[in-house]
Amino acid sequence: MISEEEVFPIGEIIKPHGVKGEMSFLLKHPISDWEKIPFLIFNRDGILVPFFIENIRWKSDNSGFLKLEDINTETAAHKFSGLTIFLHKKFLNHVISLEEEKLQEEYFIGFQVINQENVLIGTICEVDESTENILFVVEKEGQEYLIPLSEEYIKNIDHKKKEIFMELPEGLLDL
Repeated sequence: MISEEEVFPIGEIIKPHGVKGEMSFLLKHPISDWEKIPFLIFNRDGILVPFFIENIRWKSDNSGFLKLEDINTETAAHKFSGLTIFLHKKFLNHVISLEEEKLQEEYFIGFQVINQENVLIGTICEVDESTENILFVVEKEGQEYLIPLSEEYIKNIDHKKKEIFMELPEGLLDL
């Protein structure tokens, strides 16, 4: 079973296109090499389900028409209208230019935060967007820390190891 921690939203199905199960879609994040992606994931009745890609036709850099295996009618395609398109995170390093693309903050949930002395601060368990500044909620051994999401604090990101190296102001974790 696929969990929410394993997927990343990349776009949305707009509506059916034609009568043979094709759907129009819009991407938030560009994909550089679709051949490396065998399937996309959709939330169907609260369960994340993979659907294999049969064909993709492009209208622009971020929109086109998608045909999934075993979705062969307009009625079947209509059930996908408005659904978020998820990509399994194992494909992210291969197909999205992460350095060039501004990622959604939720991508970093599950990453470990390491400070300038190479000490583990904790794991990002939530992103708090309720204030003007977006905050990472970092948890370690029952203790929560709020760390502002700021490019000036982030020194390096290892996407494969899911680690963020940060240089934090003295006393920030004491608040």
